[in-house]
Amino acid sequence: MTERRSQDELRASHADRDIVVERLREAAGEGRLDLDELEERLERALSARTYGELAVLTADLPGPAAPAPGAAPAPLAPRPAARPVPAELTVKGGVSGAERTGYWRAPARIIARGGMGGVKLDFTRAELSALETEVEIHGGMGGVTLVVPAGWAIDAQDFEEDLGGFKNKTEHVVPDERTPGLRLTGNGGIGGTVVRHPNLWERRRLKENPS
Repeated sequence: MTERRSQDELRASHADRDIVVERLREAAGEGRLDLDELEERLERALSARTYGELAVLTADLPGPAAPAPGAAPAPLAPRPAARPVPAELTVKGGVSGAERTGYWRAPARIIARGGMGGVKLDFTRAELSALETEVEIHGGMGGVTLVVPAGWAIDAQDFEEDLGGFKNKTEHVVPDERTPGLRLTGNGGIGGTVVRHPNLWERRRLKENPS
């Protein structure tokens, strides 16, 4: 007990917190956590200082436990800089949902099909192929969420809200020839579409892991 207690009191690293965050997101996708539980645990994970504070967040979840002191984090996959970006990308939510987050290379045209599980496209760290990216949306039941940095322009003139509606939570930007942004087409389906800036835990994670 003394040894375990001393391990729990050791300081956790950014990599340790990231491991727990990813496990919590997986658990939510598996239906083990609802959205309120996910947000509450993510907030605690991002502010955790010790291994003990991280361990309690995944103690009731199956699968890998929270990182232990001295455990080496999984190596990061190399960025595919040399691979050409396709002209078009289709992301399908299916039953379990799908997302593009972190570093990824966004083509000039993306088709997002929400399906049952929904689709999330986070452009915060995306490498763009064009200043304006067209996102053709078919919201389905799960809907589509788009996360963009501040200063992006959103053009939704050709987008149909449908039953799920459309919420643009970003600040209005008057674009010029240097302004990045999204041009939305398609429809929101039943699940609807939301465009927003990074939320609290996404901002904190970006601040702690800027690269």
